[in-house]
Amino acid sequence: MKEYEIRDPVYGFVAFNEWEKEIIDHPAFQRLRRIKQLALTDMVYPGAVHTRFEHSLGVMHLATIMYDSIVNNNRRILEDRLSYNDIGLKKDRQLIRLAALLHDVGHAPFSHGSEEIMPMNPMRNKPFKHEDYTTAIIKTILKDAIENHPINRRNCRIEAKEVAALIEGNTEIIGERIFWRVLISSQLDADRGDYLLRDSYHTGVKYGIYDHSRLINTLSLGTDPESEDVVLGVNKDGWHVAESVVIARYQMFTQVYFHKTRRAFDYHLKNAMIKALDGGKLPGIESIDSFLRLDDYVMWNQFQHQRDDRDSMSIINRNHIREIYSTPEAPSQEDESELQEKKSRLDSAGIGYYEDKSGEALV
Repeated sequence: MKEYEIRDPVYGFVAFNEWEKEIIDHPAFQRLRRIKQLALTDMVYPGAVHTRFEHSLGVMHLATIMYDSIVNNNRRILEDRLSYNDIGLKKDRQLIRLAALLHDVGHAPFSHGSEEIMPMNPMRNKPFKHEDYTTAIIKTILKDAIENHPINRRNCRIEAKEVAALIEGNTEIIGERIFWRVLISSQLDADRGDYLLRDSYHTGVKYGIYDHSRLINTLSLGTDPESEDVVLGVNKDGWHVAESVVIARYQMFTQVYFHKTRRAFDYHLKNAMIKALDGGKLPGIESIDSFLRLDDYVMWNQFQHQRDDRDSMSIINRNHIREIYSTPEAPSQEDESELQEKKSRLDSAGIGYYEDKSGEALV
């Protein structure tokens, strides 16, 4: 099986096979080249122009070496408790690679920066999330590329719905293999592991750096004492590096993702997109083709044509709203009272303002 390699600033090289290359070359995946990982964070950290494309490749790579470490260190548990053999392990390795590669294919323009303007999901009476678009794209637009490649037909026989099920946590389809979802979505998953390292690299900060090699080597399987299910964790030698991941994430949120200027641009971005989109919302899942035609480039072009819109011009001219008051991270009752007083004064004076809450920021 022919393999390809590309250079990556975090891991050196990322490898993929002919089947994965066909999926990577698909327009639905290539679109991620035109969606920045951190929206308008480059307005604060100029190097933060990396994309969901390179992040997705990185997550596939990191999830693979995490999987390989788990298999190498816990083969007896996998064979005795979960009845795995070499064929099953190879198939699940490929399934995990595809799920990791495609986990972000449903992101809207500017990544999480536009998630507040997704339409309502009538099934849940809540707005759609990018994961909903991701699984819809996998099961429709990418179905042929996933299922009909010769490598898959002759070896793995993985269905698109299985890839989607691992991402969304659908046990009805994926069954006991849902266990591997911890590599895609958990406190120590490959997604989080990659974006901390990658965002740190591109912003030029050191907050998100942790010893990922040590973490990978200490991943271990164990048995939940209550349910007796096999669970993933780290052995005692890895406790400190697991703690460092939690600390790294906290520091990245406080210093990068919650940076006041970045959050100001999130506000302008949401308002500008509302005015640029039909109905003020992104296309729904039933209009997935229209959704896939949108990316950062398309939206920038729309902003350029909205010369009479304050938010669009604030983005283009970097003339964002400025912070006039902030409370401590854990505000006291006095802090809250002072905030309410300032808001009342602004209301009385007819001065517009925006109140940002750190819990609303996403990465």
